[in-house]
Amino acid sequence: MLKTKIINQLNGFIRREDGTIALEAMIVLPAMFWAFLTCFSIFDSFRMYSINQKAAFTIGDSISRETAPIDQEYLDGALQLFSYLASSADGQSSLRVSSMMFDEDNNRFVADWSQVSGNQGPLSNGEIAGMVDRLPVMPDGERVILVETWSEYDPPFRTGLEEREIRNFVFTRPRFAPRVCWDECN
Repeated sequence: MLKTKIINQLNGFIRREDGTIALEAMIVLPAMFWAFLTCFSIFDSFRMYSINQKAAFTIGDSISRETAPIDQEYLDGALQLFSYLASSADGQSSLRVSSMMFDEDNNRFVADWSQVSGNQGPLSNGEIAGMVDRLPVMPDGERVILVETWSEYDPPFRTGLEEREIRNFVFTRPRFAPRVCWDECN
């Protein structure tokens, strides 16, 4: 009798439908919340990539318009401007600016100069040879300014995206002078 009563109560409990919404919500809401935060983080990362790229193009464009030689103070100011435009924290960005010329006789790019602001090293001719497929096709003796930026990206939520470095590679032709000089033009 007791066994039958318990079985009937369990069958009644299993067949009841009241309270199922609360149970389903407890199961589904954490997954929905995680999915929302993940989507937000992904869109934020694309937004930051876009902002960093626009900031790098701005720095490249401003340097390409210089007719007077630039120096380390100019480069440090350009890094501060990049950090401001890219909304990156102090010390989380680096900037490398290189002026290079195409030598058609040897079919290679040669660095006029390469200077940095931040924690990267200057660009060597050996490194330029390794990135020739990323550089534009140019006539003999033409110069180009290469601006490289690095910025740390920390996603707003820990949903699977990890911290990463956003790197930009922007080249610009000098606009108002045949080249951009470092410290002095000779």
